[in-house]
Amino acid sequence: MTEIKLSKYLSLFKEVSIAPLIIFRIIFGVLMFLGTIRFISKGWIEQLYIDPDYYFGYLGFEWIKPLEGQLMYLPFLLLLISPLFILLGFLYRASSITFFICFTYIELLDKSNYLNHYYFVSLIALIMIFLPAHRNFSIDTKIWPKIKTVSTKQWTISLIKLQLAIVYIFAGIAKLNSDWLIHAKPLKIWIQAHHNIPFIGPLMQQEWLAYLFSWTGCCYDLFIVFFLLSNRSRPIAYLFVIVFHLLTWYLFPIGVFPWVMIFSTLIFFSPKFHERILNLLSRSNWKKNVIENIKLSHTRKKIIISLLTLYIAIQIIIPFRHVLYPGNLFWNEEGFRFSWRVMIMHKVGLATFYMVDPKTGRESEINNSKFLTRTQEGQMATQPDMILQYAQILKNYHHGKTFHYGNQKFLIENPEIRAKIYVSVNGRPSQLFVDKKHDLTKLEYNLSHRTWLEPFNK
Repeated sequence: MTEIKLSKYLSLFKEVSIAPLIIFRIIFGVLMFLGTIRFISKGWIEQLYIDPDYYFGYLGFEWIKPLEGQLMYLPFLLLLISPLFILLGFLYRASSITFFICFTYIELLDKSNYLNHYYFVSLIALIMIFLPAHRNFSIDTKIWPKIKTVSTKQWTISLIKLQLAIVYIFAGIAKLNSDWLIHAKPLKIWIQAHHNIPFIGPLMQQEWLAYLFSWTGCCYDLFIVFFLLSNRSRPIAYLFVIVFHLLTWYLFPIGVFPWVMIFSTLIFFSPKFHERILNLLSRSNWKKNVIENIKLSHTRKKIIISLLTLYIAIQIIIPFRHVLYPGNLFWNEEGFRFSWRVMIMHKVGLATFYMVDPKTGRESEINNSKFLTRTQEGQMATQPDMILQYAQILKNYHHGKTFHYGNQKFLIENPEIRAKIYVSVNGRPSQLFVDKKHDLTKLEYNLSHRTWLEPFNK
């Protein structure tokens, strides 16, 4: 009976060339190394992780704190070393674990810095820990020759393809909304900012171009994976991948993400394609002096199937969790993060906070820039969970402090924190987002529906 159940999964354990996995390891190592250099050279360690006085942790991960002062450079040093080791296949497993822990640690420090491609890198880094990507063309095979092999199990390559497919397809599904397809927003807002680009600047003012980009982007995300899976359409599809991501890299400040997607997508090419690259890199036959791949036991196959099923289920469920909440997703952002909603929303807010002494009723307007960096302030003004976290920061800061009003002194205990916040979504007129009637410190920061937000007016 168990054999029958496992039979439909046999293709997952079929022996295939390990070359695509080796090339992916090399690409991942190179891109992560260059990405870390770019991050450091931009001065972002100081700006994002040393200069701020406060950080906005993720729910359940608020206990993760930055290292003191210049020690914050330590995880970035490890993010320089570990990708090089991954690239070379040196102490591969330990290097993959180190990279995943350091990268994810930095990502979890402050949700103000959340980007979809950071989440993607964390997931790929997690996957890489469990893949035998070091079992050829690596220093590890020089140290431990017995691990060298020319083949791997099909699932080790299919899992990377599936993760890329999830990113693309869910990004396409996220674009199936009226703002994107009917109003061409936020692209209509963003591309008009490029009117000064030489030669094509005037074109950026044309409304039809925003619609062309919107519809093309949606179709690209929804269907590109299926064309990449076909041997016949793959070369043309990959040309579209290159053009699409180079265009987004040129027009929008999204860092190394386009390059990650351009090179990662090579995993869809045939094993012979990757083998030719390895032969060029090695200047010889990279298949020489190898042993047969290790056979997996029946129990181990079942464990792998169970873990793959769990991982895939989580990756599919998380992007759909927003259906559990009523209201407009762009407004309340319940289930917005970790859902591959890539560049589909332009949201700006103006937030005025007040500290109110419950004993006297006196209130003081708060200067947000005294507590937050410019990035944090901009993100906080539009994201409900960060608004509640900021209210607690303000309460803790003012509690027990003495304030002077004229010649009188007042000890503030358990202050109320109220706010009046206006937000604009995708170019709409600003609307009241948070009313001053709420003492934000009394509202719980959890996964419940945010009934304290003002209703969204379309």
